[in-house]
Amino acid sequence: MTEPVGTPARAAGETAAGADQYFLGYRAAEQRRLQHQAERLAGEAAWLFDRVGPLEGASVVELGTGPRGNLDALAERVGPTGTVVGVELNGEAVALARRLIAERGLQNVKPMHGDARSSGLPGGYFDLATARLVLVNVPQPEQIVAEAVRLTRPGGTVAFHEADALTRISDPPLYAWTRLMDLLGQYAESNGIDLFVGRRLPTLLREAGLVDIQSRPIVHIDPPGHPRRSILPNFVENLKERLIGHGLIARDELEHLQADLRRHIDDPDTLVLSDLFVQAWGRKPD
Repeated sequence: MTEPVGTPARAAGETAAGADQYFLGYRAAEQRRLQHQAERLAGEAAWLFDRVGPLEGASVVELGTGPRGNLDALAERVGPTGTVVGVELNGEAVALARRLIAERGLQNVKPMHGDARSSGLPGGYFDLATARLVLVNVPQPEQIVAEAVRLTRPGGTVAFHEADALTRISDPPLYAWTRLMDLLGQYAESNGIDLFVGRRLPTLLREAGLVDIQSRPIVHIDPPGHPRRSILPNFVENLKERLIGHGLIARDELEHLQADLRRHIDDPDTLVLSDLFVQAWGRKPD
């Protein structure tokens, strides 16, 4: 195969006016969380890519790859004769991904600054197009699914790993938890973001023209000390200035709720249940 070429357009989450609508933002702490997340999700990623089948020598594209995504894991699977392209909107995240690749000497991985909705890469080129926890953070997720399908060759596979806030709960209940979840929901809805997109993932793949669609649900109970246990307060911190700036809550109230929430999560007797995660994959018809 020839090497993919193309000029990236606007990044995923950007509007025509250039306003970035990516739900979680790009503060340094979020970039670090995403880098470590790749290690915590390595087993789930391996399970999903095992379903795809052997990838030795394959061409793979990951959309919305962030500062790491699955780039190193996919590089190992495709081997020296394969290629992995990572498409990411944020320049800092692309730089972090390039640093990782250089440190690990990965010659078969190419991060690029580009639009997950319109990457500029050639259609019908890749054996596998994949993305993880991207659709839940951007408006119009069907456009990213359509781009993944466009990029995949006939007979190739599209595989996504997405979240659904259905099961993000704690016990015993806490007012701060409920109030902050409601705030995130209000902000997401006002920006066209679906925090429950995970349940729609198989349908999105089917509507994009894929066949032989399969899916797998995943839910975790996050024990004390586990990084995922702090997902809700981390997300609130990412969005803090936007929640206040949009007039959804006053700063004093928000900070009080944040303090209550962290005490609740730090209590070892509090049960914290993760989002419902849905892995779904399908084949592009020949």
